[in-house]
Amino acid sequence: MPRSIAARLRTLGCAALALLIVAATAGPATAVTPLSYVALGDSYTAGPLVLPQDPNTPGCWRSLVNYPHLLNSHRQFSSFADVSCSGAKTDDMFAPQAVGGGANPPQLDALAPTTQLVTLQVGGNDIGFSEIATTCFGLLPLGTPCQTIYNPGGVDEISRRIDATRPKVDRVIAAIKERSPGARIYLIGYPALFPENALGCWPFMPYAPGDVPYLMAKEAELNSMLAERAAATGVTFVDTYTPSIGHDSCQLPGVRWIEPVVVPLMGFLVHPNVIGMAGMQNAVAAAIGPAP
Repeated sequence: MPRSIAARLRTLGCAALALLIVAATAGPATAVTPLSYVALGDSYTAGPLVLPQDPNTPGCWRSLVNYPHLLNSHRQFSSFADVSCSGAKTDDMFAPQAVGGGANPPQLDALAPTTQLVTLQVGGNDIGFSEIATTCFGLLPLGTPCQTIYNPGGVDEISRRIDATRPKVDRVIAAIKERSPGARIYLIGYPALFPENALGCWPFMPYAPGDVPYLMAKEAELNSMLAERAAATGVTFVDTYTPSIGHDSCQLPGVRWIEPVVVPLMGFLVHPNVIGMAGMQNAVAAAIGPAP
């Protein structure tokens, strides 16, 4: 979960630029879609520092132009609730999540028997995404410091955490089905952080080149687990990694979907920016299909 991010808030000029980018990347609104939509998720759904931010529950750092809001803007659902929250884990689907200024209610409480569409993006914080991202910083582009910490003797700690998250994801999906038995459920994967066939872009992404393939493999492992659980539980997995290839954090502003650690311009570091939100919205919309 982002810490002390108030100091990184951008000017109103950035908010205006964000809205212009959304307008440029989004298609025209369609006719009203008679569906009730609830978005559940973590910071990759919420969109910390993607301006403008939702003033309700400000500690969740939820953007008004994140991919659920963009999807609703295009589809105009009959009802819409985005209860995503930065830092959310699977446990926060069931219980209040403590955030700055109060608490985000259990995300599953937003569901109703009449809910017809649910997107869920969760699991990254269960494996310790923020901890891994900061622990693996390399002050010099040398060696494999991340692997030294997380795979010191051939037993990989991140892989162990991914395995432990499997039943937690299943539990959330089962709870969604119980509360909203008629809903179509979409489990959303995570976009590419690093470029394919490269060794990163130290110092903008301050990870040793020797660790970049390892970190990419761990993200692929997380996405594979989510796709596996979606298939096993009968819900739809949405791949946001493939469409984000070539739009990773090492690309130039205006191309990248993910902001780098050093000099993030339009969002929180190692998180989607407004272009990434538009790209993820396109992936989700394609999975859902055309409006009825």
